[in-house]
Amino acid sequence: MWEVDGASGGPGGAPLHADDLPDGVVAADARGRVVLFNAQAAHLTGTLARAALGRDFREVLPLVGPDGHDWWEASDPYGGDRDRVRQTERALYLPDDREILVAARYVRARPGGDLIRLVITLRDAATSADRSRADLVSEVAHELRSPLTSVKGFTSTLLTKWERLTDKQKLFMLETVNADADRVTRLIHDLLDVSRIESGRLEVRRQVVDLPDAVRRVVAGRVAAGEPEERFRVETRGELPQMWLDSDKLGQILSNLVENGVRHGAGTVSVVIEPCEGGAAVSVRDEGQGIAPETIPRVFRQFWRSKHRSGTGLGLFIVKGLVEAHGGTITVGRAPSGGAEFRFTMPAGTPEFV
Repeated sequence: MWEVDGASGGPGGAPLHADDLPDGVVAADARGRVVLFNAQAAHLTGTLARAALGRDFREVLPLVGPDGHDWWEASDPYGGDRDRVRQTERALYLPDDREILVAARYVRARPGGDLIRLVITLRDAATSADRSRADLVSEVAHELRSPLTSVKGFTSTLLTKWERLTDKQKLFMLETVNADADRVTRLIHDLLDVSRIESGRLEVRRQVVDLPDAVRRVVAGRVAAGEPEERFRVETRGELPQMWLDSDKLGQILSNLVENGVRHGAGTVSVVIEPCEGGAAVSVRDEGQGIAPETIPRVFRQFWRSKHRSGTGLGLFIVKGLVEAHGGTITVGRAPSGGAEFRFTMPAGTPEFV
């Protein structure tokens, strides 16, 4: 049983054991061999202490980051920057895709010296609602800062230097302010959608919708915004049933998936509409590198972003919520052309009250 040196558990002088700690604690020696593995660490990882002790810490804790890459390879505790003394807490993933909060302390023989002990703490992310709220506030603040700074700067310039600016300069500044205002509006709408999805208050106003026409309108909007028309292909296969859907939310789903294919894919973005059991299915495909298999389970989570993806990481989370609010499902996989394929299904049928 491991004890914490110099600690006393009460009047009786009982030592404090590592198993008494509320968080999982794992310690590795100078060679990276696990020398401490407390009861909470065993509970969180599903690995018995006796099976962990003496093994390499990377085998005992095979953690991956949100991008699907090996976390220990990326952070390199023993061979990385010798000035590091800690890793701040972050969300990582176990092999069974459970999210876990991990922090680390690097104990060195002297400042800038070799690592003699690696101490890792583990917490269950599922019980950390406060962290999710903090993440959301942080992400929103980050996303708002840039457009609001731009709006403030350009409006201030226009107000103080209007007479000295050319018409071309005024037009550029006003167009930028308008675009940034749209960006802020979209973010606010995203946040409202996240709130409604999480609270179960998302309302679906169903009406008869022409699914192929809805897809064509989204593609036409992308073309009008400057994308080449040959970048897109829309295909309808078979006879579709009558679809009762929320037209606005369907447009939001399609817009997000098509934009995702344009921004993060390559080649032609194809949208295939076809009947499926009980309704219709829509597949949005691109010809890019696709999504790594190990990251697929995390694609629809809040704040998911790969190394090459920007934004808040809320878009696909919202898409999943909107699809499921209709009673549908959404999956992601590899397209026949090799890129990513997002496929969602929607049930047909008339609602109880029209």
